[in-house]
Amino acid sequence: MPMLDAYIPAGALSHGAEQALMSELTDLLLRHEGADPADPRARAIAWVFLHRPAAVYVAGVPAAEPRYRIVASVPEGQFDDERRAAIVREVTDAVLRAEGAAHPHDPNRVWVFTNEIPDGTWGGAGRINTLADIVGYVVDDPEAGRAYAERRLSGRRRPVFPASALARPVGITLRTTVFADATDREP
Repeated sequence: MPMLDAYIPAGALSHGAEQALMSELTDLLLRHEGADPADPRARAIAWVFLHRPAAVYVAGVPAAEPRYRIVASVPEGQFDDERRAAIVREVTDAVLRAEGAAHPHDPNRVWVFTNEIPDGTWGGAGRINTLADIVGYVVDDPEAGRAYAERRLSGRRRPVFPASALARPVGITLRTTVFADATDREP
């Protein structure tokens, strides 16, 4: 259930180049999330939203050349350092290739943000979908989805403390210091 938001100024790419880029970005997003881009179930839940910024400013003035902002969002556990670096590099290259020779080849004009949505907060189809749910759907095997999610998320989990642990521990005295403004001092 990856999602990509592509901010592309109107007219920056030809219609054909833009269509081809949207397909390539879908493939890249799926591959770097760990899914098979040829799998119809995976493709069916990979969405790309094309945004048209009214203007892009650099240093307070309209940009002389197009600027691109790509935001890739995946469920928590799908990116690691290697996948993040690879998708940033390959998305940047894909955008610049789509331009052809219309603009100077400058990777500094393409910014890519890789976001992981915390497990248990991805909403779709009227419900919360966990990584286990999503993978279980794609592979058509809920048990395999659960096992995969446990492996991917196991090293990322923070300990969960019961509410009782948040209560003030016995035997600890809390001190507070109040700082008065200099005008509040007595003469």
